[in-house]
Amino acid sequence: MIQVQTIPRNEYPRPQFVRESWMNLNGWWQFEYDDRDEGVRNRWYAEAELGRKINVPYVYQTKLSGIGDTEFHPIVWYKRTFYIQTNGRNSRWLLNFGAVDYQADVWVNGAYAGRHQGGHTSFTFDITELLEDGNNTLTVRAGDEPFNLELPRGKQFWKEKSENIFYTGTTGIWQTVWLEEVPDNYVRRLFMTPDIDQKSIKMEILAARPVDGTVGIRISYKGQTMVEDEARMFKGKLVRSFFLDQNINLEWEHRKYEWTPENPVLFDVRLSFVSGDGEADRIDSYFAMRKVSVENGRFLLNNRPYYQKLVLDQGYWEDSLLTAPTDEDFIKDIRLAKEMGFNGARKHQKVEDPRYLYHADCMGFLVWAEYSNAYIYSREYAERMMPEWTEAVLRDYNHPCLVAWVPLNESWGVDGIMYNREEQAHSQAMYYLTKSLDQTRLVISNDGWNHTVSDLLTIHDYEGKKEALLKRYQSKERIINDMPANRTLLAHGFSYENQPVIVSEFGGISFKMEEMEGWGYTSTKSPEEYALAYEAVVSAMFESEAVQGFVYTQLCDVEQETNGLLTYAREPKIPLEMIRRINEGGRG
Repeated sequence: MIQVQTIPRNEYPRPQFVRESWMNLNGWWQFEYDDRDEGVRNRWYAEAELGRKINVPYVYQTKLSGIGDTEFHPIVWYKRTFYIQTNGRNSRWLLNFGAVDYQADVWVNGAYAGRHQGGHTSFTFDITELLEDGNNTLTVRAGDEPFNLELPRGKQFWKEKSENIFYTGTTGIWQTVWLEEVPDNYVRRLFMTPDIDQKSIKMEILAARPVDGTVGIRISYKGQTMVEDEARMFKGKLVRSFFLDQNINLEWEHRKYEWTPENPVLFDVRLSFVSGDGEADRIDSYFAMRKVSVENGRFLLNNRPYYQKLVLDQGYWEDSLLTAPTDEDFIKDIRLAKEMGFNGARKHQKVEDPRYLYHADCMGFLVWAEYSNAYIYSREYAERMMPEWTEAVLRDYNHPCLVAWVPLNESWGVDGIMYNREEQAHSQAMYYLTKSLDQTRLVISNDGWNHTVSDLLTIHDYEGKKEALLKRYQSKERIINDMPANRTLLAHGFSYENQPVIVSEFGGISFKMEEMEGWGYTSTKSPEEYALAYEAVVSAMFESEAVQGFVYTQLCDVEQETNGLLTYAREPKIPLEMIRRINEGGRG
C-alpha cells in the first residue's frame, strides 16, 4: 500500500441544499477486489473482514487512495463502521453518495439498502430501519465494466494504459459519502427559477411524504432580509413566486443584483419546514438572478449580448483522477482560468462535483455541463443514459453558473447520427428531455458536428493557421458549408436556424516543458512560439463577426495530452497575464 497523508474532504458535499446535522464518512475504509465475483455468494456484506485499506473518496487507481493500482478489477468492495446514538429521536437517517462508478449495491448491518446504477450522479438511501444504536457497519459493492463500450464512461479508457485522448479508468466511490439526520417528514427537493424580467424567484418545494405542512421562507442579501414569508404546503408540495423589486427597485435599474461572471451576486435562502409531528427540517441554500437566452442569432446573458470565452476542462488531477484532491483545488482551477481571462469552462465528458459548481457560482464562472458518453449506441445505452442524465439535470438545476447542457459530444455513442434515424431520434430525445426538465438553459444536441435540434451551433476545429480560420469563419454562410474534422455541422435532414455559432473546441496547442512526453493537435517548441500560436487562433475567433464565443482546448495537461495552458500540476507554461492580454484583445 502506498503511504499517503490523509487529505480530508470534510466540506459539506451538497452546498445548494445544506443541513446542519450530518456525518462525513470519508477516510480509511476496508477494501478488497472481487475478481471472481464471489463476494455476494460468500456474504462479504455480513461479518467478513476485507483485507485491504482505501482512502475514500479516492478510487483504487489513484495515489491518494493509498493503493495506486491501475489494473482492471471490475468488482470492488468497501466496508466501514460508524457510530450513531438516536436518543429516542423521531428522525430519519439518509445515507448519501456523491458518486460511485458504475453500479453500487449497499448494505447496512448486513441488510440490503438498495442499488444505484450510473457512475456520475448522486444518490440517497433511507437507512433508518436498518440502523442500530451504537456501532453500525456499512458495506458497498461497486461494479464496473471496463470493456463495455455501451457503458457511459467519458474519457475512461478500455485499456489499462491510457493513450490518445483517453485516460486512466475510475472504479468505485469517487465522491464524498455522508449521513444526515432529518425529521420524519422532510424537504426532499427544492427548485428555484429566477425571472429577471419580473424581478421574481419561483420556488418549488417538495416534501418526502404527500402531507400538509408549513414552510417558512427567508430570502436575504448580505444579511439584509428581502423576503420573509410563511406558506402552507398542500399534499407535500408548495409552488410560489416571490417578488424582489419592493426592496431593490432603486438599484435594480443599475443591474447590481443580476449575476454575471463579473458580478456574481448571490441571495441566501433559509427554509424551515414543519410537518404534522412538529419537527422542523431546516435547509440553507442560495440563488442568483440570472437569465440565459438566444435572440436574433446572439447569445444573451441577462438580456444583453455576452461573448463566452471558455476553456475546456477535463476535471482530472494527477494523484486523484476525477476526484479533486481538496476543495481548494476546485477554487484554484477557477481562479487560474479567470486570471487568464476566461469567463467560464466547458466541463468535458464529466458530470462535475457540486462543490465545483458552488465555487463557480460564488466566484462568477460560466459552466457548460456535459454527460460522460459511451461509444456505441444501443437500446441498453439509451436505457442507462436517460435516467442518469435526468438525475444530473435535476441535481444541478439551481446552480446559476450553469448556462448550457451538453448531453452528447462528437457523436460519441451515436457514431452513425449523420444518416441513422434511430440515433438522430436519440439526440432529439435528449434535447427535448432536457428541455422538459429545464427551460432556463440552452441545450446542445451533439457538440462539435452533426447537430440535430440544438440551441447553439457548436463546432470543433483544430486548425492551427490563422489565415485558414479567418477564411472559414468569415460569414455564417461559409461556416455552414464548411466541414471541419471532415464532418458536416448538421445531420442529414436538419437545417441551420440562425443559432449562435460557438467554436466549442479549438487550439489544443502542445508545448512540452522539461522532459514531458505527449501530444497536441499542433505543437510549439518555445514559450515565445507558444504565445504566438495561441494568439493566432484566439485572435481569429475575435475577428470573426459570425462567431459568438469559443472554448479553448484546454486548461491543463492530462496524462499523455500536453496541450494544456497549464501543466498537469497546474503550473503555468507561460505567464498568466500573457494569456489574459490575448484573451482581452477581442470582444468582451
